[in-house]
Amino acid sequence: MTPKDVPIQILDVTLRDGEQTNGVSFSWQQKLNITKHLLKDLKVNRVEIASARVSPGEFEAVKKIVEWAKVEGLLDRIEILGFVDFDKTVEWMKGTGVKVLNLLTKGSYNHLTNQLRKTPKQHFEDIEKTISNAKNTNIDVNVYLEDWSNGYLFSKDYVFEYLTEVSKFPIGKFFLADTLGVMSPNEVKEAISSITKEFPNLWFEFHGHNDYDLAVANCLSAVESGVRGLHVAVNGLGERAGNSPLEAVITALHDKTKFRTSVEEKEITNASRLVEIFSGKRISDNRPIVGEDVFTQTAGVHADGDKKGNLYANPILPERFGRSRVYALGKLAGRASITENLKQLGMVLSPEIEKKVLDRVIELGDQNKTVTKEDLPYIIADITGENLGASFRFENCTVTSGIGVKPKAEIQVNYLGKLYKASGEGDGGYDAFMNALGKVLQELDIQIPSLHDYEVRIPPGGNTNALVETVITWKRPNEVQPIRTIGIDSDQQVAAIKATERLLHIILANK
Repeated sequence: MTPKDVPIQILDVTLRDGEQTNGVSFSWQQKLNITKHLLKDLKVNRVEIASARVSPGEFEAVKKIVEWAKVEGLLDRIEILGFVDFDKTVEWMKGTGVKVLNLLTKGSYNHLTNQLRKTPKQHFEDIEKTISNAKNTNIDVNVYLEDWSNGYLFSKDYVFEYLTEVSKFPIGKFFLADTLGVMSPNEVKEAISSITKEFPNLWFEFHGHNDYDLAVANCLSAVESGVRGLHVAVNGLGERAGNSPLEAVITALHDKTKFRTSVEEKEITNASRLVEIFSGKRISDNRPIVGEDVFTQTAGVHADGDKKGNLYANPILPERFGRSRVYALGKLAGRASITENLKQLGMVLSPEIEKKVLDRVIELGDQNKTVTKEDLPYIIADITGENLGASFRFENCTVTSGIGVKPKAEIQVNYLGKLYKASGEGDGGYDAFMNALGKVLQELDIQIPSLHDYEVRIPPGGNTNALVETVITWKRPNEVQPIRTIGIDSDQQVAAIKATERLLHIILANK
């Protein structure tokens, strides 16, 4: 059986190595939810969820995940990073019930002598004792060769001595770690090819970091050179420049090599959004595969080319990841951009009106104003002399919140000339407002999509009285393309209310 006959295994390290991202700390509930999505929906092979002996909170998090994994029959796919400490890590693991230990060992002579201050023989003996204790407790062991990349580059004899001696112990997998992200694809190829040739019966996996922005390319070189598994993190979370990003590694592996994985591509976007929200680390709009703008065509000529035969589409199609193509509106837009957006809104205009809409969009773009698909009904209404907000508007709204005060909201709505009043409480001012609004909408039999994302933007260096832009993303179940509405005001709460009012105008206009 050749390596290409064997699917590449994916170990997700978002919850362990990814949590070493500056400012990121997951609660046990967040870790459990991410683990569920990674294994059940995204279908990665294994998940490394924590480091042993870190904190009481981490201990409880691992116990909760293990309880769930036992019920689901997935316990063998939950893994922990542990240390060469004879019995301390093993005892910690016994308390949690986790059954797979990824043992952190020294993969370079430099780390061995300057950090541990031990000889190779002493280190190998310590590894053997720790593994023996683990096996006596029915814990399976894999080993990390920490700083393996520098080890291979500058102390190759030590790396080969390590593999010769440590492979005599009962170990499942060997993790070749480019801990400091120093390797190039050619160096990865040369190193792994020589190691897999010398040790053809060992299971090797590659653990990359992205310091040179070469992690994806290094992963491809690693599989072509004989590794059986790759370690990745959602959104590339990790220390310094991060780990190998799951989304780009999987896509490149499927498109650019003969190797395959068990990962469900359609769930990659959902995994990215889940980790983005829980980690608090926003991803850039142009991040490959999962960024907000990566499936957006801005130039009108591109929209025209797509209309005439997908002339500007590449193999990374948005539908693979549960997304759709977006045609930006601004000064570079052409008539095809307007047509495509109107089509998504289910609208058809006469050529004359469509031309006027295009002119208005270009005019707004020249003024450096953001124009979205959801703005088109307003532009059309303005051009045709209609009043899109006539059917539904907030006459007044009072929101009370503060320290030691239960947030409350009172609203008065005008719908088709009739006034409706309601009040509500919530966990915050906007939540209280939405609870009050919900009472009115229930009475009017109007349903709105669920809130998917909420973002507040202020001008860099702006004063406290600066205009605030609140961008709210709404999404209906089973709909690919969300709705984004924007509200602008010097008061953040009012900006959010205006964004919500705009959503209702869109819904009622379509209705």
